[in-house]
Amino acid sequence: MSDADLLVPLIRYVDADGSVGLERFLADDVGDAARIAAERLETGRPGWLHAALVVDSFLRLPTGRTDALVITAVEYSSPRRSVRMAIPFRPHTAAEGFAVYRLKFLGTSGFDEPDYDAIADAFFVGVDSHEQAAAVWNAHRIDESV
Repeated sequence: MSDADLLVPLIRYVDADGSVGLERFLADDVGDAARIAAERLETGRPGWLHAALVVDSFLRLPTGRTDALVITAVEYSSPRRSVRMAIPFRPHTAAEGFAVYRLKFLGTSGFDEPDYDAIADAFFVGVDSHEQAAAVWNAHRIDESV
C-alpha cells in the first residue's frame, strides 16, 4: 500500500466551549505526519477537553499482519486519562474487498478500572457523528474479530 492509499493522520478535539475541531497532519512521509500528530495529541492545546488521534497503521496479530486504524484518545483532565484502540480492516485491494472488523482495545492509562463498555459506547457515538464514515462502516462491518 502506498502513502497515497493511507488515511492522513488526524485529530478531532472538543474545546471547553463545546466547539469541535479537526486537524489534519500532512508531511512528505506519512510516518512523519503521524509522529507530529502524536506530539500534538500529547501536548494538547489550551482549552482542549479531549481529543482523539486516528492513524492508518497495522497490527501484528496471531493471524498475521493486519491493516488497522489506530485511535489514541486523551481526556485532558486531572488526572489525565487515555485509551488506545484499533479498528482492523481488510483493504479494498483484497480479493474479498473492503471490510471492517471488531474494535480492539490496546491499552489504557489513568484509569483505576476502565469501563470498556462505556469507552466503546463513546467511541461509537463518535463514529456515528460522522455520517459518511458511519455509512461506510455499517455497509462493510463484519461482526468478527481477527
